Amino acid sequence: MPTSSEIHALAPAHVRALHAYTPGLQPTEHGWVKLNTNENPYPPSPRVEEAIRAELGASLRLYPDPRSTRLRAAFAKLHGLEERNVIVGNGSDDVLNLLVRAFVGSGGRVGFTMPSYSLYPVLVAIENGRAETIEFTREMTLPFEALARSEAPIVFLTSPNAPTGVGFATTQIERLAEAFRGILVVDEAYADFAPENAMGLVGRHPRVVVTRTLSKSHGLAGLRVGFAAAHPDVIDLLDRVRDSYNVNRLSQAGALAALEDIAYTADVVQRVVATREQTRAALDRFGWFTYPSATNFLFTEPRTRDGRSGADVARGCYDHLLAGKVLVRYFGSHALTASFLRITVGTDGEMQTLLAALESWHNHA
Repeated sequence: MPTSSEIHALAPAHVRALHAYTPGLQPTEHGWVKLNTNENPYPPSPRVEEAIRAELGASLRLYPDPRSTRLRAAFAKLHGLEERNVIVGNGSDDVLNLLVRAFVGSGGRVGFTMPSYSLYPVLVAIENGRAETIEFTREMTLPFEALARSEAPIVFLTSPNAPTGVGFATTQIERLAEAFRGILVVDEAYADFAPENAMGLVGRHPRVVVTRTLSKSHGLAGLRVGFAAAHPDVIDLLDRVRDSYNVNRLSQAGALAALEDIAYTADVVQRVVATREQTRAALDRFGWFTYPSATNFLFTEPRTRDGRSGADVARGCYDHLLAGKVLVRYFGSHALTASFLRITVGTDGEMQTLLAALESWHNHA
């Protein structure tokens, strides 16, 4: 039998060196307050379950529509686009993967801001590309000049940003689209919680791609459905590298039902935003710095009663919450994020539990 090292030796060097994406903890036992992976605290539209049940049965022996045609048309209609402007993926992660696959060859460069979505460097490494990171400062203003000067064929901008939650004005993004000569991908996973978005740029700028997901505002993280909106020439290239049946029948049916229930989604978003702002006000009363959020999470810097902050303080707060079965997210690998915690907005009851645990830590740290 071959040893593990012998099997690994058969893979390309860049695959052997690859570090896979690390998602947040997913506890399987009951009793946790799970505020670490930005899932929606409310169930999806009741129409989703009805649509999936209707799809069960004999039709499951058949392959799904390879193009997710009805989904493309529904998403396009929702945003004033044409079907040829849209592609559907197995979550927006799939769409991001297609973008790297289509525009980056071996050794090619991909630009993205830091800190940002930690999947980007993984996707670049899979294609044996080179990451070109553009650093934010603590002020989290758009690093316009550095982005505009990038010679990478494709640049990813997460807006609103993850993990800080800060959104960027559409006017700024449009200026960047005019200045940057490559493909500008505006990753809008959290756009429904923000006061503005860049979807309107798709019709005006052929090199702008806007990606969206149904995992957050629509509560469909378990179905894995995402979209890209772009010029038809971009969509054509993505379709060439797309897996043949990348979105299954049940996901297509459920996603279509979710998109069509606009009123339900709007109500959920309003509830999440209200809870977000109530929680931020409570964190302000602790005297903590919290970035203004345009998402369904908050990025806050814990401080002790005597005013200390930093990586050790944030880690201590995280560990205190973990011991009490309250899960949040800690990003200790970057200087800008190491003194912060990212907290998903849950139900009002979950946030009360969180705040009680934080107050306990604050009073004794």
